[in-house]
Amino acid sequence: MADKRDYYEILYVERTASKPDLDRAYRKLAIKYHPDSSKDENAVEKFKEASEAYEVLSDAEKRARYDQYGHAGLEGGGHQFNDVEDIFEAFGDLFGGGGGGGSIFGDLFGGGGRRSGGGRRSRRGADIRCNVTLTLEEAARGTSKDISFRRRVLCESCEGSGAAPGSQPVTCNTCGGRGQVIQSAGILRVQTACPNCNGAGQQISEPCGDCRGTGLENKKAELTVEIPAGVDDGMRVRVQGEGEASPDGGPRGDCYCFITVRPHDLFKRDGSHLILQLPISYTQAALGANIEVPTLDGPEQLTVAAGTQTGEVFTLKGKGVVDPRGGPAGDLMIQVFIEVPKKLAAEQEKLLRELADLEHQDVLPHRKSFVEKLKTFFDTDTQPQET
Repeated sequence: MADKRDYYEILYVERTASKPDLDRAYRKLAIKYHPDSSKDENAVEKFKEASEAYEVLSDAEKRARYDQYGHAGLEGGGHQFNDVEDIFEAFGDLFGGGGGGGSIFGDLFGGGGRRSGGGRRSRRGADIRCNVTLTLEEAARGTSKDISFRRRVLCESCEGSGAAPGSQPVTCNTCGGRGQVIQSAGILRVQTACPNCNGAGQQISEPCGDCRGTGLENKKAELTVEIPAGVDDGMRVRVQGEGEASPDGGPRGDCYCFITVRPHDLFKRDGSHLILQLPISYTQAALGANIEVPTLDGPEQLTVAAGTQTGEVFTLKGKGVVDPRGGPAGDLMIQVFIEVPKKLAAEQEKLLRELADLEHQDVLPHRKSFVEKLKTFFDTDTQPQET
């Protein structure tokens, strides 16, 4: 360990350097010592040395151990890069890799996938999206859903080669069959995959008639997807390897199922909690009651205390929705409100009026029927007498 250089010194940064500072410093060194462009006879070792330093300092946990104990704190925990390809596999995102390589680093270093024979990088197949609609019960408990969609798969006629059956490939005119070309970026000259043949060194002489040379064709796919319990509206479920095929032998993409949960007639959802608005009568609120309430697992008994007010919330622990990330289940929160009847039976009205008298409350007088009002109006005995 004594002969290893300080990682901060290797990257030419201060010990207080931020993550963006580390990224910038590493990119500069990666360009300077890239083996395909640097004339330094020790370029490979310096490139690997800078990559090892960056791998440690860009990881908060490893950096903390290194700051406290130096190289000794990383025994068995540091990454040893065997070759340059290991570095691009580890830091593909930094150089624009992993999805086709859109940045200058991806273009310069040929980022965008795994290498296949001859130095060519094989691209990963495209991801696809499908929509899955669930009821609240399905989302809460988990379910299996049959889905269908269209995706590109390897062409059956040419087996994904893109060439018509029986035809022979021809040597690429751009790279002369080498699969690599030299590109210049300012003073930097970098060897990259040939843009004309994508590093294959050969081109199709006669394209397949079914896929028009792409090697892919559209097909309908049908899958049964396992939806885990607790998913919520807007979440997505990843089905690995069920996306589109790679056009050049790389891994398939993934299928992402975007979840929509229908509104429920009784329950509203708040994360892992459920909310139920429950009407109760005046007598239940005043005297207290045991009420049967609905839950996703069936009816439960709820004790409403005497003197309960409108808006009070009662909680049934663990009767909400499970956490799809493994946390505890949420609660069912029951908010009560006192429901006033629009019509009363005669006995109910009589008792309430007696209660109002006991409480010395002013209430509207008993309403006469329309017929009774007419009798009073036409009764001459009740009309005022002339003097």
